[in-house]
Amino acid sequence: MKIKLKIQQKIQLFIISASIIIYIAAVGFISFNARKMAYKDATEVTQRYVHEAAKDVKANLDAKLAAVKALSDAFLIYDQFDKDEWQEIVHQVYTKVFKNNPNIYALWDSWELNMIDPTWDKPYGRISHSFWREGGIVKQSTELRSLDGDSELYAETKANLNPNINEPYFDVLTAGKTESLLMTSLNAPVVVNGKFVAVVSFDITLLQFQEMVEEIQPFEGSYAFLVSNGGRIAGHPNKDYLNEPISKLFPDDNEKYNITKNIQEGNPFNYISEDENGVKNYISYAPIFVGKTTTPWSIAISVPVSTIMSEANRNFKISILVGILGILLMALVIAIISKNITNPLTKITELLKRLASGHIDENMKINIESGDEIQEMSEALNSSIEGLNKKVDFANHIGQGELDYEFDLLSDDDVLGKSLIEMRNSLVKADQEEEKRKIEDEKRRWANEGLAIFSDILRQNNDNMENLATEIIMNLVNYLKANQGGLFILNDEDKDNIHFSLLSAFAYDRRKFMKKQIQIGEGLVGTCAIEKKTVFMTDVPQDYMEITSGLGGANPSSLLIVPLKLEEDVLGVLEIASFNVFEKHEIEFVEKLAESIASTLSSVRINLRTSELLERSQQQAEEMAAQEEEMRQNMEELQATQEESSRKSAEMEGLVEALNTSSYVIEYDLDGNITNVNDNYLNLLELSRDEVIGTHHSGNIEFTEKQKAEYEKFWRELRSGKVQKETSKVKIKNKELVFAETYTPIRNADGEVYKILKISNNITDFHQ
Repeated sequence: MKIKLKIQQKIQLFIISASIIIYIAAVGFISFNARKMAYKDATEVTQRYVHEAAKDVKANLDAKLAAVKALSDAFLIYDQFDKDEWQEIVHQVYTKVFKNNPNIYALWDSWELNMIDPTWDKPYGRISHSFWREGGIVKQSTELRSLDGDSELYAETKANLNPNINEPYFDVLTAGKTESLLMTSLNAPVVVNGKFVAVVSFDITLLQFQEMVEEIQPFEGSYAFLVSNGGRIAGHPNKDYLNEPISKLFPDDNEKYNITKNIQEGNPFNYISEDENGVKNYISYAPIFVGKTTTPWSIAISVPVSTIMSEANRNFKISILVGILGILLMALVIAIISKNITNPLTKITELLKRLASGHIDENMKINIESGDEIQEMSEALNSSIEGLNKKVDFANHIGQGELDYEFDLLSDDDVLGKSLIEMRNSLVKADQEEEKRKIEDEKRRWANEGLAIFSDILRQNNDNMENLATEIIMNLVNYLKANQGGLFILNDEDKDNIHFSLLSAFAYDRRKFMKKQIQIGEGLVGTCAIEKKTVFMTDVPQDYMEITSGLGGANPSSLLIVPLKLEEDVLGVLEIASFNVFEKHEIEFVEKLAESIASTLSSVRINLRTSELLERSQQQAEEMAAQEEEMRQNMEELQATQEESSRKSAEMEGLVEALNTSSYVIEYDLDGNITNVNDNYLNLLELSRDEVIGTHHSGNIEFTEKQKAEYEKFWRELRSGKVQKETSKVKIKNKELVFAETYTPIRNADGEVYKILKISNNITDFHQ
């Protein structure tokens, strides 16, 4: 059963109830926001701490890296000294720098030998200087390294041409100590013209950063830790975690929040993590970019969430107590006010009922002078009725087709008025779109009919090139309602004179028609062929062409030149001129038609060439029949010759086998490169064929100027056909062998020397 209540009773019941609910919601919202703000403030403090700590670490490392970089930049003058003098300078500089900077744990470098020693021509090999302290005494060493090739680690160092910082590592110089130190190295390469020359490095301990993170504690229970680019702990209150991967400390967090990846990318980030005891911690990371290195480190601060929220929880309890007192006071005030809001609402209710039934007229306005919001309500209702009357009048005019009838909105928030105006605009736009659609449909119909017409023309005239061209250009000019046109086709029969020939023309004047050949790149037609793009001009040069009629001649208003392109090959060019300006759909039609014309021209050319080839083939068949008999007789003579050749070949193979067994046989080209070698020689050297083929006769031999001249004379005489003999000594497996070598030039069928054959015999026993 529905309970009927007076307005005053409803106000007291519903408004007070709603107000209580709203007040509770407001208090709850404010309390929630207070907790949220407290959490936000605490996290911002944490982030500020971690970013300040990151700046301190960066400043410390930047200063050291700048010192290393300054030292490496100072060494750019290395090429002004010889090797020994340079080594002495480096030694003196390092001694002074290391003694004056006790905070440097170790100093070392590595110089490429081929950059400081002109006698060293190998891409590897280096000299390294090292300075360190043991028991307060400065020690140093100088070593030659990588003389047989660079190690993988040093190759990576050479490849990095920018200053960089290494991953943490435990000090290798602290063997025997009770506690080893966690270290890192700051490296600054010496680079000249983009080429690695040397690297200078400082080894520093991370002890000062360990002390720094131990001092950072913005909240109770919070702590900080330092992480390298590779995700290793470089500083932590618990020293057992030093140099451990962060994935071991926070395996779940590392997988869930991509900790290592974010550190390597230099991203600031934060998250809430729950440890093994169920305690939630807010962890914030700040990147540390050291100098211009590309391997940023990161420092993080972990704060218990309970610590962050302790102050917010206390404020929340106070807010709840204040809220309850406020609700009681608000209920009393609303009960008093509700007594004054009852009488004027009856008139408004009656008026709203009439509006609800759809009745609207000018006599529906009411006059209430209560001086409060109800009076404002009645005035607003009167304005609404006036506005609705105007909207009805506007709708009636639109219904009668008066789409240009104007209507003024009551305000920027007049939704119904805007909807009526949008309706009128939509009707106007629909009329415009319908007209535009009809025009587009007409253009598509015109293009489709044209393509169908020319499809028949291309199909019916595909056996004669000139007839095809005439039909195309004549019908195309008429279909476009143009005035004149021409079809140029590529003529590439003479490879020394490739040009475009005017195959057919329509309504050209005599002067233009006489120009039957156009070279590639000549004029607009030749340019269109090269660029393979349509040329459309509305400002045609005065001397380019003239359209003639019974009344005289005049310059065309537009000129359209379209390449007949099949894939990327241009087979011809269409040129059409008109007193009218070609529209976009007409140009697109001609371009699409040009593809079909190009395909048909290609087919016609292929058919014509096929016919020519068939005629040539028949003629060649007759000639081959006459030659067949002659070849049969020659084959009988050849068979007898082959039998004799086989006998001699068998004898020759025996001689070659004996030579390969007893001697060392090597073949060279005329430049001295080995092209073939027998197994006997490979077994002697204990090398594979791939290792020997392609190597030069001189190998790694260094010649004096006199020896070089004799060596060049030796090969010059071989290439001229003169046999050379010499005795050479070779050291193989620490054993010196003596060979008697004969170099024989080998000639081809034309008598030209095309390779050198060397036969070598071991005569060591005869020289002992």
